[in-house]
Amino acid sequence: MHTTVRAYLEHLEGERRYSPHTLLAYDHDLTRLLAFLRARRVSSFDKVDRNLLRAYLATLADGGMSRKSIARNLACLRSFFKYLRRRTIVQANPALNLVSPKQEKKLPSYLDEGSMERLLSMPDRSTAEGRHDAAVLELFYSTGVRLSELIGLDVADLDRAAGTIRVRGKGRKERVLPVGRKALQALEAYLGAENGRRQGPLFVRKNGTRWYPQGISRIVRRYIEQVAEVEQKSPHILRHSFATHLLNRGADLRAVKELLGHESLSTTQLYTHVSTERLKKVYRASHPKA
Repeated sequence: MHTTVRAYLEHLEGERRYSPHTLLAYDHDLTRLLAFLRARRVSSFDKVDRNLLRAYLATLADGGMSRKSIARNLACLRSFFKYLRRRTIVQANPALNLVSPKQEKKLPSYLDEGSMERLLSMPDRSTAEGRHDAAVLELFYSTGVRLSELIGLDVADLDRAAGTIRVRGKGRKERVLPVGRKALQALEAYLGAENGRRQGPLFVRKNGTRWYPQGISRIVRRYIEQVAEVEQKSPHILRHSFATHLLNRGADLRAVKELLGHESLSTTQLYTHVSTERLKKVYRASHPKA
């Protein structure tokens, strides 16, 4: 069964062009499934039925996994068994009619504009490390890119003259994003300090290799911890801040959708709830009859 899983992941990478981040998540999900099946002495995928998968998802919930992560696991199962059915390894897709858990409506965390200003001013730009960190933070906030998109950038993706950057998003779909003046200045300082490097990965470690997700996440977390007491301290909070600040200042929702690379407008509309909550707080704090 392990060989079948490896073949599926290679299919996603080579033919479906899934991102490294998604491939890693699916790898973890299916490794967890294999462990569950082995514990129940299930030796082949054609013996997996709907009830067995329901029991598997129940163990994830009992183990404290969030509804969002369980829903992602279920999406992985549906895709995997669809692949198996197309290759006649199984007769039917047992995950097809399983119901995803109802998602909690949790508003995204974000930094207010003052905290964001403090964050961006923190890196010591007189050092190579500080210039690198400043460029990372400025680009996250200036463009709203995802972590996987940022680490996948090459120097050639940056068009300095046009002030844009080419990003490969989910499903390898490309979009060209404007880069703000301060972010461009930070990138120029970072790349110029490396003798004007013009090729290879945009952001590299000290040994010259491309960054991995956990490494960039640690950098971002270190700075966020110093400016805000928020539960979420991942690079995604900078993406949330980017979208929220744009909407707070009157940006068009559909334009923000395109900038974020969302497939559906409903995904972007979540940020309007954040803006509405902010307006309610201002109203309650300021209106004499609130």
